[in-house]
Amino acid sequence: MPGAVARTSTIALGNATLPFALALADKGWRQALGDDRHLRDGLNVVDGRIVHGAVAHSLGIAFSDSALDLVA
Repeated sequence: MPGAVARTSTIALGNATLPFALALADKGWRQALGDDRHLRDGLNVVDGRIVHGAVAHSLGIAFSDSALDLVA
């Protein structure tokens, strides 16, 4: 579908992601993730540790939820 309406889909993607990019730029990544659960849910790695359970599981690597304490 995006190929059929490339301009419209590009604008829609930009509109959907711009608020997240602005939050990261304005607040820094730690504060932005601390303030927004949805943005934090997209976090995969902090300081070299995988903090997303599904990513860790798919790679067969240990999951470190304690690294989420570094956020905010």
